[in-house]
Amino acid sequence: MDSRSLSIALAEPLSDEDQMVQAMDDASPTKWHLAHTTWFYEAFILRENLPGYEVFSDSFEYCFNSYYETKGDRHPRAARGLLTRPSAQQVRDYRAHVDDALQRLMTHEAGGTEPVSKLIDLGINHEQQHQELLLTDILSLFALQPLRPAYQTRSLYPVSRCRASAVRFVPFSGGVHPIGHAGQEFAYDNEGPRHEVLIHPFGLADRCVTNGEFISFMESGAYFDPLVWLADGWAAVKERGWQAPGYWEMKDGAWHQMTLNGLLPIDLDAPVSHVSYYEAEAFARFAGKRLPSEFEWEHASGTVAPSGNTLGTGALRPLPASASSSAAPTAPQQMFGDVWEWTQSAYLPYPGYRAPAGAVGEYNGKFMCSQHVLRGASCATPDGHTRRTYRNFFYPGQRWQFMGLRLAEDQ
Repeated sequence: MDSRSLSIALAEPLSDEDQMVQAMDDASPTKWHLAHTTWFYEAFILRENLPGYEVFSDSFEYCFNSYYETKGDRHPRAARGLLTRPSAQQVRDYRAHVDDALQRLMTHEAGGTEPVSKLIDLGINHEQQHQELLLTDILSLFALQPLRPAYQTRSLYPVSRCRASAVRFVPFSGGVHPIGHAGQEFAYDNEGPRHEVLIHPFGLADRCVTNGEFISFMESGAYFDPLVWLADGWAAVKERGWQAPGYWEMKDGAWHQMTLNGLLPIDLDAPVSHVSYYEAEAFARFAGKRLPSEFEWEHASGTVAPSGNTLGTGALRPLPASASSSAAPTAPQQMFGDVWEWTQSAYLPYPGYRAPAGAVGEYNGKFMCSQHVLRGASCATPDGHTRRTYRNFFYPGQRWQFMGLRLAEDQ
């Protein structure tokens, strides 16, 4: 039940008023995240597997279903912030009701069956996804507040790792390499089947692009130069008025960024975050490089331990210190735990992929269109939710998540 407890701990610094509001269509209120992750257990596990289970409220399925067409009608996503009822306290009561039922299921013979165990694993990982979304959605809300409130005082944003170090490109030889999840540990269905891909020789930057480097891009006039951008990217720049990454603002002659720790001066050496695919691709073009494919990224990450997230099971902890920047570049640095890294790869099914039968089949497969893959993990990704084969995916114009980039080059 650690994952269930962590969600409540993440909501603890927030008032009930904070938990109700929705900043934009892409985000959801904290109260909705707490209720939806609870509904998931009720709808997919408890109703069918715990004898005598009593649904907390028949109306909650309409309120807290997300996109599962096979589960019936649901409240419009863009209007989740209008759900003043049920109250935040009723949602907490709902969580307690379902948590108690989950405990009873664990002692029932049905709880030990393989199908139920797999659904519980899915429920845990599903909640971990929403724990990250809870934080990024609160940031989107607090960034609109005139008081610029801090969610908390402990550090929770990308940090400097290689001060004053020039970027170096780690070479990787080409060849046919295995890609995708293998083994018995949990993975989402979109991480397989494992298959082989041909990768040409390439170089991957030993670190992410920094805020300081992105400011050079901005100062070059790139946000006003259509030749730097993809056509859709240039349309987004003009339509949305972008002149800097998300949550950046000029204050007293210096760039600041709204973070979960409040409005802070830009750390020039920290990885740039809250940039869209369009901005990442434009920066790579400006730098004379490119974004890596998701296959190059996964192949290269085999030399890096998937650790270093700041979001633990119940508390936030500091990131580990990085290796010396003067060391020979034998592997890229810190590919997990700062920002999700955009790749040039479209989000598509792997060869032989088939979505699971039933409602769970709606989890990933139906979104394999018009989105791009991000790899790694961010500073808001919970521990235990990080692996090399993880395929995060977003639309190219979205940037409210902790999204950054790492450059690649042909060799």
